[in-house]
Amino acid sequence: MTDTASDFGYAHRHLLGIEGVKAEEISFLLDLSDGYVELNRGESKKSSLLRGRTIINLFFENSTRTRTSFELAGKRLGGDVINMSVAASSIKKGETLIDTAMTLNAMHPDVLVVRHPESGAVELLSEKVNCAVINAGDGSHEHPTQALLDAVTIRRRRGRLAGLRVAICGDITHSRVARSNIHLLKTMGAELRVIAPPTLLPAAISEMGVEVFFDMRRGLEDCDIVMMLRLQTERMQGSFVPSTREYFHFFGLDRDKLQAAKPDALVMHPGPMNRGVEIDSDLADDLHRSVIREQVEMGVAVRMACLDALTHGLRGNNRPPLETAAVRD
Repeated sequence: MTDTASDFGYAHRHLLGIEGVKAEEISFLLDLSDGYVELNRGESKKSSLLRGRTIINLFFENSTRTRTSFELAGKRLGGDVINMSVAASSIKKGETLIDTAMTLNAMHPDVLVVRHPESGAVELLSEKVNCAVINAGDGSHEHPTQALLDAVTIRRRRGRLAGLRVAICGDITHSRVARSNIHLLKTMGAELRVIAPPTLLPAAISEMGVEVFFDMRRGLEDCDIVMMLRLQTERMQGSFVPSTREYFHFFGLDRDKLQAAKPDALVMHPGPMNRGVEIDSDLADDLHRSVIREQVEMGVAVRMACLDALTHGLRGNNRPPLETAAVRD
């Protein structure tokens, strides 16, 4: 990440990943997000913070939740938001990623929000443009705003991140959500476990400072948070699980397996869910245990905070974030 001179709480030009972001910077973004949660729950949700600024959502992969929440975040901050349809763009006609970056750069946007199926593609694009870049998910690498919204959801429910025991369960190998969450939660002092069949665990996963389990009940023992992951069949080449039915039997979350966790353990899922594959439908809809809908709500607030933080320098380094400062007071 490239640093910029600023006394602001987040002093990076881009948000390309969570790895390397300091604990105090993460806390700053979470605090800023809390202010936007209250703004979004108020009667007037509109701000003029990004008036005159242009945000381009450049998605090379489909994503209803992430793209819509970034669009809503930009519009609620008063920015001009453009959604680029890659399927109808010059990319499909043979234009390279670099050519696309140069073309967009000539239009002078203020922020590019990019999702790409290849790991490292967003960082490469960020090196070719003059504006801020937010990684909305690149291959199996990272998904930083998802980890931030998960952290906000947990912190608002539990009051802290440090000391919590968090289990991340499912397709770890193909999950950028898992990687970003591991980086963030470890940085913030949580205890991390991953639970998956050996076929869905990266070879070097233990080097990330997590405890590895191949049995759901053992792995969930005394956990505060249970974070389920989607089976990403679109990224799988070959057979990683015998069948979805057998996968659910051993690694799908239901009430019986959840009994091993703490009585008040929270259930999370980044979506979209495969009901009956990685999570039981009844449990996913249980508002006493599941915070999946809250995660969606937090997504808009977190993306507003990220847009705020990355455009702060355009508004002058000595000027505090206008609306959010008032909300937090």
